[in-house]
Amino acid sequence: MRALRLSALVAVACFTLLACGRAEQKASSPSTSLPPVATPAAPAPFRVGALDVGNAIGGDKRVTAPSTEFAPSDTIFASVATEGAAPSVTLTARWSYEDGQLVNESSQTIAPTGTHVTEFHIAKPSGWPAGRYKLEIASNGAPVAAQEFEVR
Repeated sequence: MRALRLSALVAVACFTLLACGRAEQKASSPSTSLPPVATPAAPAPFRVGALDVGNAIGGDKRVTAPSTEFAPSDTIFASVATEGAAPSVTLTARWSYEDGQLVNESSQTIAPTGTHVTEFHIAKPSGWPAGRYKLEIASNGAPVAAQEFEVR
C-alpha cells in the first residue's frame, strides 16, 4: 500500500512539473503575431471651399485682393479653392449681368488630390457696363458657390 501511495505521489509530482514547464515555455516564447499595421487615411471627399473675385491674381492662382467693386476696364478674376480628392470634377463658372443675362460660361476639368485652386476670368476691352453681376460656380453641374459684385 505504501508503494502504491508513493507511486501515486511521484506521478502527481511529475505531472505538476510537466504542466508548469509548459506554462513557462508558453509565457517565455516570443509572440508570433505581427505588430499592427497603420492603414492610410482615406482621402477626404471633394468639396468646394472659398470663392474669391478680384482684379488681380497671383502665381498660385489665388485672387490677391478680393473685392466686390470693379472698374469698367478691369479683368475680373475668380479663384475657386477646393479640398479633397476625386478622379474627375468639372468646375463651371457662369458669369451673369443684372437680370441673369449670360456674360460668359466656361468649364475646367480637374483631378484634385488635396488642396487645389482653379482660376477663371473675364475681360472686356471695350469696358464692362456699370451694374450688378453674379458669378455662380457649379461642380459636375451642381451649384456649389456664388458671388455677387458690381462694376461702377
